[in-house]
Amino acid sequence: MAQLLLGKEVTASMNESLRCRAASLRSRGVTPKLVILRCGEASSDLAYEKSALARAAQIGVEAEVRALPQNVSRQALLDALDAVNADRSIHGCLLFRPLPQHLRPFQDEIVNRLDPAKDVDSMTSLSCSGVFTGQAVGFPPCTAQACMEILDHYGIACRGRRAVVIGRSLVIGKPVSMLLLARDATVTICHTKTDDLPAVTRQADILISAAGALGSLTADHVRPGQIVLDVSVNWDAQKPNARGGLGAIAGDAVFSEVEPVVGAITPVPGGVGAVTASVLIGHVVEAAERTL
Repeated sequence: MAQLLLGKEVTASMNESLRCRAASLRSRGVTPKLVILRCGEASSDLAYEKSALARAAQIGVEAEVRALPQNVSRQALLDALDAVNADRSIHGCLLFRPLPQHLRPFQDEIVNRLDPAKDVDSMTSLSCSGVFTGQAVGFPPCTAQACMEILDHYGIACRGRRAVVIGRSLVIGKPVSMLLLARDATVTICHTKTDDLPAVTRQADILISAAGALGSLTADHVRPGQIVLDVSVNWDAQKPNARGGLGAIAGDAVFSEVEPVVGAITPVPGGVGAVTASVLIGHVVEAAERTL
């Protein structure tokens, strides 16, 4: 039976440290503040917003939601970002993506309007470059950083280990690969079109699955002793839920197949996703510290 790498244990440890840091900032006259910019009312955005607001309250970070209509104009959204940039009391901004369909042709212009110093989820090009160059410009994506927090909390060393990442997005796959490389892991980036993917993933000491494909990680992909971080959040219409019916979130892994084989694994839910909100608030605290 694999060790379960539970996000709640990581979060509890992070929150204790963050509360002390936030209190120290307030004692010096600085209250860390997050602004959430939301266009419309997508259910996934509302769920993450609720989690982020609750975590901010626990840690002692001020958080404000600035909700814009789904049909918000390009200029109105740019104006909202300009207002965030101009307000020195705001240390971090989260803009939910993907943007509404009519704004996507302008996405590069919109996301890069935000001051990188306030970009707490690696939205801007400068923040992204910071991840790849190792410079302290902005912050890594919260989900990618959450993977590293889990490895750190459970004492899983990266140096010299073989890490395989399934996924090549700028949200998880590429940035988490760079974070692993910065810890001296030997990293292989794969994706759903990699030839003989199981042969590659079985070589990993640390396997991170961010394919976003329900049931794509099976017993064929793993071997005994591996550390598996299942990052994806998929909808499984056949998975029993807490209400006694069917339909619940699940990761890439076929958990019943993979868990008996590997050494440790994150559950979905209750794994990486549970840590992401704490990472977000941690980035706000760090952004406030940088102003001093």
